[in-house]
Order: sequence, then C-alpha cells, then structure tokens
Amino acid sequence: MSISVSSLTKIYGTQKAVDNISFDLKKGEIVGFLGPNGAGKSTTMKMITGYLSASDGTAMVCGIDVSKDPMSVHKKIGYLPEANPLYYDMYVREYLEFTAGIHKLGKETAKRIEEMISITGLTKEAHKKIGALSKGYKQRVGIAQAMIHNPEVLILDEPTSGLDPNQIVEIRELISTLGKEKTVLLSTHIMQEVQAMCNRVIIISSGKLVADDNIESLKQVNTQGAIIVSFEKEPAKELFKQLKNLSKYERSEDGKWKLLTEKPDELRKEIMQWAVQHDLSISSIQKETQSLEDVFRTLTK
Repeated sequence: MSISVSSLTKIYGTQKAVDNISFDLKKGEIVGFLGPNGAGKSTTMKMITGYLSASDGTAMVCGIDVSKDPMSVHKKIGYLPEANPLYYDMYVREYLEFTAGIHKLGKETAKRIEEMISITGLTKEAHKKIGALSKGYKQRVGIAQAMIHNPEVLILDEPTSGLDPNQIVEIRELISTLGKEKTVLLSTHIMQEVQAMCNRVIIISSGKLVADDNIESLKQVNTQGAIIVSFEKEPAKELFKQLKNLSKYERSEDGKWKLLTEKPDELRKEIMQWAVQHDLSISSIQKETQSLEDVFRTLTK
C-alpha cells in the first residue's frame, strides 16, 4: 500500500481531533478526503507526513512507519499544506532550486526544475518573483515543490482554495494527470472537484471515519428503499395499490414515480410483471441516488 493508516489518533488535552481512523490507499488512486471544518482532515494529513506525531496508532507510507523513520518517508511523499508556504522574495526557479537542495537532488536539480516548470504550466511565469504571481500560479509553484523530488505519494490539502473557476479547472487537470502515476490524497470542500478527479472518497466527521467507498456506492446511502420509475404511458394511480412490496409512492414534477419499499429487489421484479399485466411500457427503472453533497450532509450532520 502507498498509504496505510491504522487506528490513527490525535488527542489535544481532552479533545480527540482524530479518533481511531483506519484506511489504505493503493498506487494510482486519487482519493478525496472530505469532512466539515474542524473534522480532523488537516491533522490526519500532517500525521501521515510526519509533521505531527500521533497520540496512538500508526501511519505507513510505502511500507515505512512514519514515526520510526520520518526522513525516509519525506523522500517518498510530496506535501502541499492548506497554507501554501512560499518565499515571496524568491524567483520561481530560485525557490525550486532551494527545495531541490533540501531533497539533495544534486546533478538532477536543473533537469527536475525545468520538468516541474513545464508540467505545472509555469513556463511563462518562471522569470518572476513568487510574490508577483497570481494565487493560481502560486498554487502551481506549491505543487511543483511538492513534486520536485519525484515522490510516489502526493498529499494535497485544499489545493484549489481561493482560485477562480479557470484556475480550478487547470489545477484539477494537473492533479488528474499526476494521479495516473502517483497516489494522491486530496482534501477539498468542492464536491464537483471530487467527482471530476476521484473514484473514491473518505469522509470524516468529528475526528471519526464515517465513510470510505467509491462515489457511486456512496450516492446510494439511505436510498436503498427507493426506486424511480418512468412509463411511456401514464398509469392510473390506483394501480400502484396492487403492488404488495410497495409501502408508499409519489409522482415528481418530471413525471417519474418514486416508489418506497423495504424490499427493493423484490419490488423491482414485481413491477416488471405488473407492467406486463397492465400493458404498461417502462421507460426507465433504477434505484434512487443522491448527490455527493447530499451524502456529505447526511453523514456529517
């Protein structure tokens, strides 16, 4: 596993900022790490990177225990904190040379700097001081420094925070490209971003892990008992009373019928037979799903 977190806990006084959470990330995954403000996302990320020590539990990066060998972990991991720490008086290339020196890249330094400038789209701005860049380009510099040593794992905390729509799309495309070769743990509050980049989501609330699944499965949370059906020809409302496994039904404004049941699989089969008996053509039939935002609100209330 690229990242393996087991019973990870962080306690401040009497408060458990992170409460006994566990999850694994494989190479090539881009995983959205979601939660309300104060849920423990940034604290978890800092423990995985070794920036904070855990009160209990373990965090492993590429098979290395963060608490036992943090320096080896730093070689494997690239980290962009929420507050992007840049030296505004440095020029872009100068700053990347500085970070390359920290990672002791030696003869590879010049090559890696030019690669990062190209990959992150900084070519036209590379001659400027960082303080003169827009926020979007500052974020690109932050991602470039996180990648300068070619790490296997990237941890990005709110990488598009405060960016305009065009900048968000550009950074999103960059992260999606990076995720083809690396493992990415991405914290964000923008659900469209998660749906565009991630195939899996981890949600924490009040320090506890409340969900870890692919997006489509999460959208069916609390909707297992609802089936949405549409017909080519409108059925008589009283006909629905013949369905034995139906507990409640209602028609929406778009002409579809929402059927509630405790036995969705049985009701689905029953509807097919019922439709044939009454010469009704079904246009579509599916389980109800929620938006990712609805799921997030349900799990983190």
